[in-house]
Amino acid sequence: MLKGRHLIDPMDFTKDEIQEIFDLAKEIMEAPEKYHRLCEGKLLAALFYEPSTRTRFSFEAAMLRLGGRVIGFSEPNSSSVSKGESIADTIRTIGCYADIAVMRHPKEGAPRVASMHSEIPVINAGDGGHQHPTQTLTDLLTILMAKGSLSNHRIGLCGDLKFGRTVHSLVKALSRYPNNKFILISPKELRAPDYVIKESLEKNNIEYLEVEEIENVIEELDILYMTRVQKERFFNEEDYIRLKDRFILDGNKLRNSKKDIIVLHPLPRVNEIAYEIDKDPRAYYFKQAKYGMYARMALIAKLLGVA
Repeated sequence: MLKGRHLIDPMDFTKDEIQEIFDLAKEIMEAPEKYHRLCEGKLLAALFYEPSTRTRFSFEAAMLRLGGRVIGFSEPNSSSVSKGESIADTIRTIGCYADIAVMRHPKEGAPRVASMHSEIPVINAGDGGHQHPTQTLTDLLTILMAKGSLSNHRIGLCGDLKFGRTVHSLVKALSRYPNNKFILISPKELRAPDYVIKESLEKNNIEYLEVEEIENVIEELDILYMTRVQKERFFNEEDYIRLKDRFILDGNKLRNSKKDIIVLHPLPRVNEIAYEIDKDPRAYYFKQAKYGMYARMALIAKLLGVA
């Protein structure tokens, strides 16, 4: 049972528990009208200490489509955080009003701290450059819907692999499924952190390759996961400007890929995927955004114990 649990890290749930969420997500997709009052009388607190469009709207839409309501803030200056209130005190207070909380925070580990002081389920909606487990649920559900399986794929991860929390979480999650192989495509300055490679790949004897050019490997890939170079993670703007346009996926590059490759992106996109790609049926990033809402609907229902 997932009732009352927290989701802070992609590994918090077993593969069977993740499949349970996906089974419910598929049922909601097929017959959404059956679930539109499932969370009637329930409140979700959205605690966003960092800007967000897709994740925040996705959670809010998910709760509203389940018949629940949403309270919270979209930036910390509109809360008592601006007065110096601790995360522990904030979540204790929110727990007096809401049934479940979702938190995005620029500091790594903040949602885990909140979960240690919370009597209601806490969902990590992204903590710094660390983890983003509900984006991982979104990514896994998208791959499952497109490919029919989460195993036996050659996955290319391209762009900012150093600060990209979506990448860190996805590698961690996909490393649990057999015969997946990873190609890590980035400049040296934005390579995946050692802990991701050592703990998720080398520890599990998973094949991986680090390269600096997408053109040399795109024809091998079943899945290409693009990421933007994140300006907000850089201390030096010159480094950001130098690296931000390093990888751009356009029609010429995609022409050499497999006919059934799928292109994913956690969004927002800046210019790392050319707009011409949007018309290609292999572009899955907007479908991915929609699957995210269904994954979050299923997650909320499971943590609240209403489904």
